[in-house]
Amino acid sequence: MTTFASSVPLDRESTGLQAVLLDMDGTLVETEDLWWEAELSLLAELGHRLDHTDRQLVVGGPMSRVVDHLLAVSGLPLTAERLGTMINDRFAETIARGVPLRPGAAELLAELSAQGIPTALVSAAHRRIIDLVLDSLGRHHFAFTVAGDEVERTKPHPDPYLLAAARLGVQPGRCVVIEDAPTGVRSAEAAGCRVLAVPSVTAIEAVPGRTVLKSLVGSTWHCCGAWSPPAEGPADGLSR
Repeated sequence: MTTFASSVPLDRESTGLQAVLLDMDGTLVETEDLWWEAELSLLAELGHRLDHTDRQLVVGGPMSRVVDHLLAVSGLPLTAERLGTMINDRFAETIARGVPLRPGAAELLAELSAQGIPTALVSAAHRRIIDLVLDSLGRHHFAFTVAGDEVERTKPHPDPYLLAAARLGVQPGRCVVIEDAPTGVRSAEAAGCRVLAVPSVTAIEAVPGRTVLKSLVGSTWHCCGAWSPPAEGPADGLSR
């Protein structure tokens, strides 16, 4: 297991890093496969077979987009609300006994806490699911959590990350967001945050303002490296 020397402080003074905002599914916990298994098994029971193409389209949520796609391809005589509830119920049953963390996730959270870096969990998952997963992640690591059913517009809209930055009292442009899926990356970048991407199912390209890693292992110091101040003037949360 990789450990971090918390006695060595991150260079936050020179970079201006104010907070780290973290996605949940596929980023901190190995749940993307579990979500897919819940959707796959449920749709099979209802008479429709999903394939790899469907998975690429639903990875990263949000639930509204997942449900809309599944209803469109299956033609099931269900309301979006009903199918969404059925998927969440199936997933909740799957994770009731705990969920596995992604490699490096526990160490990252411990180090962020040790460094005193404000941290929030920002997920497209619903509140009931987040509360179950927090039993595995540790609630004490986060100042608060933002759920997909608690914002009017969830990912890929910027609203969840803008809300998290506002609640922390920090500038979005001085936050690093850690994400695993294109939907979340688009949300974070639309909010003006820098992104540290650790892809789970779908590849993510490294571009200016975005750092891509293969794993969270040893990722703590990349949080400062992923953030760099704009060429002129202070970050305002909108400049790229």
